Amino acid sequence: MKMEVRRALSEEATTLTQITISSKRYWNYPESWIQIWLPLLTISPEYLAENETWVAMLEFKPVGYYSLKHDDQNLWLDNLWVLPDFMGQGVGSFLFNHALERSRECGAVKLKTEADPHAQSFYEKMGMSKVNEHWTEIDDQPRVLPIMEITL
Repeated sequence: MKMEVRRALSEEATTLTQITISSKRYWNYPESWIQIWLPLLTISPEYLAENETWVAMLEFKPVGYYSLKHDDQNLWLDNLWVLPDFMGQGVGSFLFNHALERSRECGAVKLKTEADPHAQSFYEKMGMSKVNEHWTEIDDQPRVLPIMEITL
């Protein structure tokens, strides 16, 4: 199984959104939460034009992707999603390592991400450390998102 990674195309926005939503649903969040999150989970052609986004391809099929987002002084791993059928097969690690390589090429010193709580152990396995937390609420339920970071 040979995996390739290439830049996302603007016409793939819907496909990437479907990957994102499928991945989020994998964690059995209430459907009401998924609906609340839809605007955050939707990838638009404009988003792809503004943020460097890479797609993992297996046998010409997109199976995951990641995007990098710049703020004033930091580089953020804004998305990293893998289709549930391909989780645990190295796609996420492959994409994460590619993101590290691209981040170094961009001259970043650190790469940060606001992770889904279910993904924290994956990011720790990849060498990231929890440096902070983002407290939020959804449907009157408290939710804590780990802020992860790795020095490049």
